[in-house]
Amino acid sequence: MGEEKREAGQLYDVARAVLSPIFSFCWNIEVDGAHHVPTAGGAIIAPNHVSVLDSFFVPFSLPRRITYVGKAEYMDSWKTKYVFPAMGMIPIDRSGGSASQGALDAATRILERGELFGIYPEGTRSRDGRLHKGHTGVARLALRTGCPIVPTGVQGSLEVQPPDAKVPNVFRKVRVRFGRPIDVTRYLDRADDRLVLRQITDEVMYEIRNLSGQEYVDAYATKTSETMPAETAKPAVGVVEAAAEDATNGHGNGNGNGHGNGSSRSSASVLQAAPLPS
Repeated sequence: MGEEKREAGQLYDVARAVLSPIFSFCWNIEVDGAHHVPTAGGAIIAPNHVSVLDSFFVPFSLPRRITYVGKAEYMDSWKTKYVFPAMGMIPIDRSGGSASQGALDAATRILERGELFGIYPEGTRSRDGRLHKGHTGVARLALRTGCPIVPTGVQGSLEVQPPDAKVPNVFRKVRVRFGRPIDVTRYLDRADDRLVLRQITDEVMYEIRNLSGQEYVDAYATKTSETMPAETAKPAVGVVEAAAEDATNGHGNGNGNGHGNGSSRSSASVLQAAPLPS
C-alpha cells in the first residue's frame, strides 16, 4: 500500500530514525522473543500498559511498522499532536456510536492489508502497576480478521515514567518481551460467542502476566479509574479496545499466521495462580 493510503504513520520511518538513538541513549531497552512476531501478514500486538512511554518502547522493539488507535485528546497537546501520529497513532473520538465503529473499522483495514496493529487489552494505563482484567475487544478484532494475537509484556516502564510523573527518569532498564502468537482461527465459527471472547481474552491476559511479571487483579482498570479526576481517568492509546466492545461487528474469513500455544486458561483464579517468569 502506498503512503497516501495510510491512516497515519506517514513519517514513521523518519520519526523512528530520529527518536530511536535518543531512546537508546536514555534507556537500556532489552528485547526478548522478537522472533515470535510474524515476519509478514497482519498480527495484533497486545501489551500491558503502565506508562505513556509504552507507546514508544514497544514500536522501537518491533522489527516491523505498527499502527495503533489513540485518544483524540493527544492532538490537543503540542507535546504529542505531531509525534504520536508520526509514530502511527490514529486519533479517534471516544464518544461511542459511530466513533466506536470507526475505531474497529480502522483497525480491521490495517490488519487486512497485512500490517501490525497495537492494542492495550486493559483499555487504559494501570495506575497501580498491576495487570487488570482485559476487555474482549482484542478477541473480537482477532476473530473479525483471523489474525493472531502476540501477547507482550513490558517491564520497567513504570519506573521510567509513572502515571503522574511529568518528566521521565533516564538511564533505567526497560524490557519488552514478545510471547508466542495465539491463533484464534479455530474459533472463527464462534465469533459471536461471549464465552469464546472471554476465553481468548483471558488466555491473552494470562500470557501477558507471565511476560510482564505483574500481579493480576480481576477488575477493569477503567473501573478503578472512575473515582479519579476526569483527566487522569481517560483511556489511553488502547481506546479501540473499548470501542470494539461497543461496536457491532462480524467475523472475517482471513487466515491467521501465528502458532497457538494450545492453552485455554480462562479463569481469574488460574491467572492469579500463574507462576512469575524467572
